[in-house]
Amino acid sequence: MPRRDDFSHFLQRRSSVPVWLDLLARVGVIVALFGVVLVVHWIYRDGLHDSLDNRISFIDVLYFTTVTVTTVGYGDIVPVSPEARLFETFVVTPIRLIFWLIFLGTAYSFVIRKSLYRWRMARIQRMLQDHILVAGFGISGSEAVNEMIARGVAPEKIVVIDPSPSRLEEAEKLGCNVLRGDATRDRTLSDARISLASAIMISAGRDDTSILITLTARHLAPGTPISVVVRNEDNEMLARQAGATTVINPVSFTGLLLAGSGAGPHIADYIADLASSAGRVQLNERLATAEEVGKPLGAITSGLGVRIYRAGRPFSFAEPEARALQAGDVIIEILTSGPVGEADL
Repeated sequence: MPRRDDFSHFLQRRSSVPVWLDLLARVGVIVALFGVVLVVHWIYRDGLHDSLDNRISFIDVLYFTTVTVTTVGYGDIVPVSPEARLFETFVVTPIRLIFWLIFLGTAYSFVIRKSLYRWRMARIQRMLQDHILVAGFGISGSEAVNEMIARGVAPEKIVVIDPSPSRLEEAEKLGCNVLRGDATRDRTLSDARISLASAIMISAGRDDTSILITLTARHLAPGTPISVVVRNEDNEMLARQAGATTVINPVSFTGLLLAGSGAGPHIADYIADLASSAGRVQLNERLATAEEVGKPLGAITSGLGVRIYRAGRPFSFAEPEARALQAGDVIIEILTSGPVGEADL
């Protein structure tokens, strides 16, 4: 990014020190410094002058210490001896600055930063629309995000949710919006404006977690396409029952590549070529245009049509349904990604 108007600007690592202990340590520093100044003022009180009664009591010393470490004083009690003035100049003045830094730092840490975060979070949420939500930034999630960016998706249109600060830091470097949290919770997904997302991709690393995220996401975004990664074949049906539109099993895909390589030395290479933005050819999915309605799939000019989806059912280019495209048909086509010839198709 790094884009400074998104969640990643507020990426923080959770401190191992409890909040109460951090606050107690700050108070301890203030008390210790105040005590040092108070003791020195009391010991060398003869170097001070009170314009009201010409007497310096302990209350006067306490009052003078308080106003000098927090302000520049009011002039009713002043240092008159050279030693007292040197002490005020070289010791009390730096301590006064330290006091103010501690006060401001505490106010920022416990009040201002949270308020600023909430304000900017609300501003970012208002701007989020038609974004892609990625739950889980492990190996699969990070590869998916890199591939989307390589295909031209703007990083600011991607929101990554993950509980790991180190993973979110990597997503931040790519320019994505990031949100640290548990994607199985309604509040986390709602903060990422899931109801306005154009697509949801889930790869939590564990099948049970991924399926639970799918259930939560489908509840909050009934009509949004959801793609989920599961590693156990037995969980594919569960993922679909949870509401997933697309279920991806990387183990099965690896098996397909291995089987293809056994049938011919170039089949696996071509399949990988189709799946990567760096390949010479790419798969593309789109709706049939008005001009294409009534024509056969093989007559499209944008690419090589290989399949259509009609009312959710797939038909290959060789089936009778592909001889006349209808309105609402989804076309799967192969496109060239560069200045290559027809032989590359």
